[in-house]
This record gives sequence, C-alpha cells and structure tokens, in this order.
Amino acid sequence: MKVAVALFVSAASAASIPVKRLPLLEGLPLEQFGGVHSISIEDAINRLDLVGTNFTALPISSIFEAVTDVVSDVLDETLGKLAHAGSHKKPQEQETQGLQEEKVSTSTESDSDSAEDTEKTESTQSTTQSATPSTETAETTQSPSVSSNQTSQSLQGTNSAAATGECSNPNIRFEWDNYSASDKAAFVDAFQCLMKAPPSGKFAPSKSRFEDIVRLHQAYSPNIHSKSTTQQTHKFLLWHRYYVWALEQIMRDECGFDRAFPWWDEKKWAGRFAQATIFTPEYFGTLPAPVNGAATCVNDGKFAGLQLSLGPGMVTDNMHCLQRAVNEQVTAQTGQNAWDTCRSRTSYPDFHSCVEFTYHAQGHNGVGGVMADAIASPGDPSFFMHHLFVDYAFRKWQLDDVATRTTSISGCADNTNCSPLTLDTMVYVGEICGAKCPDLKVRDVLNTVNGHFCYRYDY
Repeated sequence: MKVAVALFVSAASAASIPVKRLPLLEGLPLEQFGGVHSISIEDAINRLDLVGTNFTALPISSIFEAVTDVVSDVLDETLGKLAHAGSHKKPQEQETQGLQEEKVSTSTESDSDSAEDTEKTESTQSTTQSATPSTETAETTQSPSVSSNQTSQSLQGTNSAAATGECSNPNIRFEWDNYSASDKAAFVDAFQCLMKAPPSGKFAPSKSRFEDIVRLHQAYSPNIHSKSTTQQTHKFLLWHRYYVWALEQIMRDECGFDRAFPWWDEKKWAGRFAQATIFTPEYFGTLPAPVNGAATCVNDGKFAGLQLSLGPGMVTDNMHCLQRAVNEQVTAQTGQNAWDTCRSRTSYPDFHSCVEFTYHAQGHNGVGGVMADAIASPGDPSFFMHHLFVDYAFRKWQLDDVATRTTSISGCADNTNCSPLTLDTMVYVGEICGAKCPDLKVRDVLNTVNGHFCYRYDY
C-alpha cells in the first residue's frame, strides 16, 4: 500500500496561519498541521529513503554498501567529493528566538574513540543486577503486570552513569501493557503536574512547564529533523533519545514521579491505534477521526480540553485544543514489516533514515492533528509514548551489534551541508532539566547504559 509523501511544515507556511489567542474549541483544518515526511514500506524496501543522500560523511565501506542498493551513478558522484567539516553556532537563548542553528563539532573520530567507549554488559537475569564488561545481550522479558513497588526505580544508577561513565544499576522502562494501573495513573498525572506548573521563563513564550518542553522541540525542529530524503540529518535519533530522557528527569525532580518509565510497543497496534491501551478515557484519551476535513478536539482522558498555545508549526501564542485525527490506513504502516525492514539495515545512517521516514513518520501522521505537526507535535503527550517506541527500536538495533553500534557513528550532522556526524558532535537540549541536561557529545548519548544515561527496556 502506497502512502503519499507528506510535506514538512515550513516556517514561512506556519507564519501564514492566523493567530487566535482565544481558546479554540473546534479542531483545525488538517492541512494546517501539514505532516511529517513519510514514505511507504514498499519504498523503504526499495531504499527510496537513501536516494540523494550525501554519503561523503560515511566510511568508505558504507558508501559501497549503499551504492549497490541505490543507483549506480552515486559512486562516481561520491568519489568526486571530499567530506568538509562544518561548524554552526550554538543556539543563543534558543527558547526565545525560534529557528536557530545548532553548533556541530568539527572533530573527526580517532581510533581511540571506540576503545574509550567500550560497551558495558547489561544483565539479563535481573532488573537491578550490575553490568559486566562482556558482550551486551537482549533485555529480559518481564511479567505481564508489575506493581508500583517493583517498578519504582532509584536514580542512583543514572547519577552513577553521568559521573563515571559506567552504569551499575540501569533503570528499566516497562512496556505499557506490563505497567501496573497505579504506574499508568502516576505517569499521566505527572504530565498534568507539568501542565499546571508555571513556565520556567527560559523558554518564552511557553505558558506552562509542559510548554517549555514543547517549545524546546519547536525551536530546534529544523536542526533535528531531515528536510527530505535528499537532505538528511542523522542527529534525529540521538537528539530525541536525549529529549525523552530529559522529560523523565523533569517529571522526577519537579513532579515527584517515582516510578519506572514506560514505553509503548507501537507495532503491535499497527492499523488499530484507536484500540490501543494508551488511547483510553483513563489515560491519554481516545483517538477520534477527523470531521469535515478538520481534526477533532480530545474531550476525554486525563488531557480532555487541554489548550495549547504553541503551533501549528513555528506559530506561538495561538490557543487551540489538543486535537487528533486518526487514519488507520497510515497507522498500518507502523507494523512488523516496517520494523523488520529498518532493523535489517546495517549502517547507522541507513537505519536512521528508514526509521525516520517510515514508522516514525507514520506514527505521527496516523494519530493526526497536533501529532501530525512535525514542529509542535510534543503538545500531544502521546508524542512521548511514540518516541519511547522509536528509542526502543534504536536500542534493539544497537543490541544486534553492540561492539560497533554503541561505540561508533557516521552520517550527516546537519541537513544542509552534511557536515560529518562524529562521536564529538554536540547534542543540545537547552539545559531543559538543569544540571542534568548539559550540552553533550554524541559519545555520551549513543549508549543507554554507558555515558550520560543509565536505562534499558524490559524486553
């Protein structure tokens, strides 16, 4: 089944949207949300997501591998180019200036990088057992339901990872259906806490602490998403890994959330998102269909009647309801076929582009409404469940070849000039969670159990 390529909302088009400062109780026309760049699974199998990619930032072995699967003339073009390292200024007060350029390190990787970032093994016997320096293995499958006492995690492991680079007690992220009812309620309550809390003042013009988080994504969007299959940045997976982790720290430190973090196995709901156990009146609210070409306001669940001031696109001070517009033909593209297609990719840029343009994009577009807005989509709390699934996919792919995929990186650090993505490229989240969220190098976010982070998944 073919799915049309959706267009990324540009700042220019977003700016043309009328500003409405009064609460909007009806959904906006679907076209105002644009959509996240997407391709069909058939096109991913045919590697359409690689067409036009600048391979000059990749190792030579990756260039030849990709060439055999794309088009024969890419080789001549690639070999005629040199990889030029570029630098960008770090955003200055990015939370108040909209579109900004992110600083990218121009340092190249050395042979010592891999040795320095050797992976520490995770235990598969216990959720609290220490890591050992052998080959990392897959996560342990947990029981179908776990109590809040079982899933409540200490932050000791997280702090240890940040201080020493070694993760001795990784926090466990439990799949939503393995999460207890008490934990589920506490998780959505933590979102409500952020929505009721005043803004920090560092991410103007957000109107709540929750919108601080939305504003960060809105401001950084042009630097963390690919413009198209021909203009890609491979920072997308890395940046969103850090971003979702930052949300967890804010929930813990500012809202007293003391449970394990959840994730959502999205692929098992492909083609039937509206039936998913996260989209219920008890939790994230139901998933309504569009009405007369417009999205539908969410009127049940813990976020019923939620008003957002950011988006669509780069627009601010534009009050509108949280709204969705499910399209199950699109959500059907997020299933096992897409998962298998992307997981079979062997190079990081190859895997990255497959994920970004297939089930990542279709998850956004399938939920629709606010989620289909590539720039301000975190306004829908389900965004974070979706990106926890994306991070889960990234980690599972890394586990298929731990020695290589957690110690090395390649690709494009930006979607304009394809400056090389290296272990020293910087990743920024605007210090959204204070001292826990400093500017980090890729090497610090590449491995979830070695570096700045200390977590893994339950299976």
